Amino acid sequence: MRPALAVTLAAMSIPTFLHPFAAPTREQADFLSIASGQGATVTDTTGRVYIDAMASLWYANVGHGRSEIADAVAEQMKQIAGFHTFSTFTNPVADALADKIGFLSPYDRPRVFFCSSGSEAVDSAMKMARIAQSQAGHPERTVVISRERGYHGVTYGGTSASGLPPNQAGFGPFLGDIVNVDPDDLAKMEAVLSEHSGEVAAVITEPVQGAGGVYPPHDGYLAGLRDLCDRYGAYLIFDEVITGFGRLGTWFASQRYGVTPDLTTFAKAVTSGYQPLGGVVVGDSIRAVYEGDPDFFFRHGFTYSGHPSACAAGLANIAIMEREGLLERVSMIEQKFKEGLGDLLDRGLVSEVRGTGAMWAVQLPTGVSEASVFAEMLASGVIARSLPSTITFCPPLVITEDQIDTTIGALATALES
Repeated sequence: MRPALAVTLAAMSIPTFLHPFAAPTREQADFLSIASGQGATVTDTTGRVYIDAMASLWYANVGHGRSEIADAVAEQMKQIAGFHTFSTFTNPVADALADKIGFLSPYDRPRVFFCSSGSEAVDSAMKMARIAQSQAGHPERTVVISRERGYHGVTYGGTSASGLPPNQAGFGPFLGDIVNVDPDDLAKMEAVLSEHSGEVAAVITEPVQGAGGVYPPHDGYLAGLRDLCDRYGAYLIFDEVITGFGRLGTWFASQRYGVTPDLTTFAKAVTSGYQPLGGVVVGDSIRAVYEGDPDFFFRHGFTYSGHPSACAAGLANIAIMEREGLLERVSMIEQKFKEGLGDLLDRGLVSEVRGTGAMWAVQLPTGVSEASVFAEMLASGVIARSLPSTITFCPPLVITEDQIDTTIGALATALES
């Protein structure tokens, strides 16, 4: 075989689709092709069924195969699929969804901004905080403080604010005036606020750190963060891209922890992934700044902000969650994972269990490969997520008790082997 032909044939095994968070040299045959889904399960192109113990990627809260959402999107597309919302224009479904999210949020008089992803939502919130400080007479307040282990998406703002060095390697230089601090120590947070006194625009945090390994906040941490922001004149941003819309048994994590931020980002479960949609809920403090100057013009937005078809999916998704009482199911999911994973800890199969609501993780013992555990679980028909030395779980809120037992049993078998 001629060398040029051999190279061409070898290249044919590499897919045209450049996959996110994957090695570009990964061959087509090494990918698992998912063809359909129903409830808390998905089916590949060979017909094999898997328990989706990650709600795809932290988002399929109502589960898969909801024709009601598909029908709502299709009906909206028959009327008008999309039209921009810049300046003069709006549409009924964007207005209705904004009203609904505002009602479910912890704020008294919120505004809701729409975009298409969690990454866009984070960048938007950072810009919103800075422009609010400027409008309030503090243009020098540009510093954004974030936490180590934090994940805030992959746009340049979110990557700059993230506390996961592997996700930053090779992509710099990053956005200026970003400071990353200890993820759990309020004293160190205050030291940074003090060091940059008069310069801080906002502090951004996930209420429960997700992609960094599922780390719930220490008791009193979020309340302490709220107090520090108030004392140092900084806005508090909760990145609720994962925790929003029922993941912790409340519509927003801020309601579970009794701490209200100034801005809340959301995405993922607002549509359970049936359409790409994200946004920012603007709290009363920042709303007052924006509306306090009649000459202020908000120069930020995206082509698909308030996209009617995506908003139709959001309305249908929330209606399902309310009708089926899915938030109330979180207590069962929490208890099952707490007990089941706790048993693995007692048996010495894992070194730590972390979690709350319907977000859980186990820390693997030294020398145990997360890739091997993931592969063993996949072979048993369970899809979890592997992170460095960690296996995480974030199932659809429709998952059954038997499916949770099977999930934990697959983990146990993988660890024993």
